[in-house]
Formats: sequence, C-alpha cells, structure tokens
Amino acid sequence: MADDKLPVIVENREIQDMIYTIRGKQVMVDRDLAELYHVETKVLNQAVKRNIDRFPVEFRFQLDDEEKTELVTNCDRFETLKHSTSSPYVFTEQGIAMLSAVLRSDVAIQVSIKIMNAFVEMRRFLISNAGIFERLDRVELKQLETDQKLEKVFNYIATQTEVKQSIFYDGQIYDAFSFIVDLIKKLEINSF
Repeated sequence: MADDKLPVIVENREIQDMIYTIRGKQVMVDRDLAELYHVETKVLNQAVKRNIDRFPVEFRFQLDDEEKTELVTNCDRFETLKHSTSSPYVFTEQGIAMLSAVLRSDVAIQVSIKIMNAFVEMRRFLISNAGIFERLDRVELKQLETDQKLEKVFNYIATQTEVKQSIFYDGQIYDAFSFIVDLIKKLEINSF
C-alpha cells in the first residue's frame, strides 16, 4: 500500500484535527499516522517494533481500555476500535519525529514536516492565548461562586413561609429591587 508517488496533500488544519491530548500529552493515533504516511497501520507498527529502541514510553505508548473507550466515544472514525481486542498506540511529537527516520520515504519526510509544523502552530496558539485561557478559568470560577450564592438565595426563599408575596407592575423597579435586597439580607443573617 505504500506508494511514494502519491501526492501529499495534507493541510495543517487536517493534521491538527488528528492531534489529541491523552495523559497530558499531545499525541496522534497510529491509524491516523499510517493514513497520512500512506501505509497500513500494521506496517507502521512493525517498522516501530523493528526499531523499538528509538521509541521509549515518552515517544509512544499504548492506550488502556478506558482511554480507548473515550477515544471511540469522542471520535466516530474510530468506531472500528470498539470491538478490537487490542488498543491503538499513540505517538508524541518526538515519536512522530522519530517515525520519519524509521519510515524512509519521500511521503514520510513530507508528512513529518507537515505534522511538526502543525504541532508548532498549535503550541504557538496555546502560548499566545494563555492569558485568555487563564481569564476564562477565572470567569468560570466566579460563575460557580455566583451560582452557589444564588442557590442559597433560592433555597432560603423556598424554605421561608413568612416571605410576603408582592406583585410589581411596570415601572416599580425600586420596589422590586428593595424586595430582593431584603430577602438577601435575611439570607445573610440566617445563614452566617
């Protein structure tokens, strides 16, 4: 199946869609790599086994059953793995760089360069947007705190039988606001 004369038309965006974060590392699945390199998965893994000293655990590792199940659940194209008795191998960026030395073809060289560029591009994106990701985390935490406070208010309202009911008409913003402030004050007094 390996045909070095096949044109390598792979965009970085396509490659980025094949990169997953597993065990805190960005990796690519052996099946995707085999497809990109125009070889069968079996051939790719055999080449690795013949050169196993080049692939320590930090370069290539096999997914456990839970990781395989999660991969199948999140990616329809791995549906065939669902009933497979063996789990796929995944390669880190360094493992993929090593693959280009093991698979010595023009296609392998071109694809490896594109894959390395995709990893670099993704890393650049993460670094340049790190501040935004941190702010999103802070906003999410603040939202959780607000949700907890609102839940306390609603629980208090639900448990209080003495809460007077009021009807507010258009334009009675102050009256409605005062009512809510009084409820919150009662909550603070009773819960702290």
